[in-house]
Amino acid sequence: MMSQRNSDVSALVSAELTCSAELTCSAENVPFTPGQARACTVREVLDRVGGKWSIGILVAASHGPVRFTELERHIEGISRRMLTLTLRNLERDGLLHRTVYPTVPPKVEYTATPMALELYESLVALTSWAERHRRAIAEARTRYDAEHA
Repeated sequence: MMSQRNSDVSALVSAELTCSAELTCSAENVPFTPGQARACTVREVLDRVGGKWSIGILVAASHGPVRFTELERHIEGISRRMLTLTLRNLERDGLLHRTVYPTVPPKVEYTATPMALELYESLVALTSWAERHRRAIAEARTRYDAEHA
């Protein structure tokens, strides 16, 4: 039996604090120590680069300049809005550089920054691992669901 404290995981996740540059957690504007700030920043970065869409975008951009429509075709299942938001966040974090060419219609390209290129090998290793183990993970999920139904 689960304790009362852990019974509503979704409430715990939604209540998780997000970080801001002012060394406070924005959900409650509670100040925290520099050690907590570092942990908060690391968590934010890992959440961003490990996000559902970020890995595919960063891998694609690591091969050279890529346009929005190329990413839209390459990344199966992503909506235009989610692609836009993810690109904006990756640019904000310094992982992508956006170049707008003054043409009609405007041409926009995204390239991986040196920081993102450094991350590239780790992302490829992670996606390769996921591909190698996807069948075993699916089987484990099926067994788990059958046991806990």
